[in-house]
Amino acid sequence: MIQTIEHGPIRELRLHRPPVNALSPDVIVALKDAIRSAPPAGARALVLSGAPGRFSGGLDVPLLLRLDRPAMAGLWRDFYALLGAIAASPIPIVAAIAGHAPAGGTVLALFCDYRIMAQGDYKIGLNEVQVGIPVPPVILAGLRRLLGLRLGERLAVGGGLFPPREALSLGLVDELVAVERVVERAVEWCQRLLALPPDAVTGTRRLARADLAAIFEADLEPELQRVIVGWWSPETQRTLHTLAERLGKKTG
Repeated sequence: MIQTIEHGPIRELRLHRPPVNALSPDVIVALKDAIRSAPPAGARALVLSGAPGRFSGGLDVPLLLRLDRPAMAGLWRDFYALLGAIAASPIPIVAAIAGHAPAGGTVLALFCDYRIMAQGDYKIGLNEVQVGIPVPPVILAGLRRLLGLRLGERLAVGGGLFPPREALSLGLVDELVAVERVVERAVEWCQRLLALPPDAVTGTRRLARADLAAIFEADLEPELQRVIVGWWSPETQRTLHTLAERLGKKTG
């Protein structure tokens, strides 16, 4: 589910769950563990990537709808832990977005140091409200940190998906390149950062990202309980089942 590709001191973690790299419980845990284990193994930077054309389709809704309440509670806790691992990573993480990245795909990128997206007919954005899921506070905090309060509010409430050029103008991504160059460019960005004096980079980065890491240092249990309860609300379940039926028809 997670392929590891070494680029010297830079480790690429490639999501590998065809056809759309949807985030299942196993993928979430595997990615969290891979991020946490990379620095002790000697990696000095990470590139988070996916297949050409599809970074990640977000949470695997059809699969999650088959989970019971304890399993869904565990999934949300693991997902928060994954985001916390990205936010608090002691080494830089670049999102190499070589394709579509709706919902959970965008969420992963929000907490990275830098976001490089492919040019082309792709979409990115937080469309949670379109599928009946209120944007969780932790994710909203990451969005606001990246875009600012007003723009973050607009994108979260509107639930829109955006093509690459609009995503760049909004600040959702930092750079656009051809799809075949996304990972290459992410590695180059990491190499330039690693060429700088390491102690200066590490200290400055830790200070600059302290507010992001602090989001996950608070007691998140009350928030998690609200998110878990919200998942089981009649409106959310009805909307998600409709989405799952639509996805099933596309697959068929």
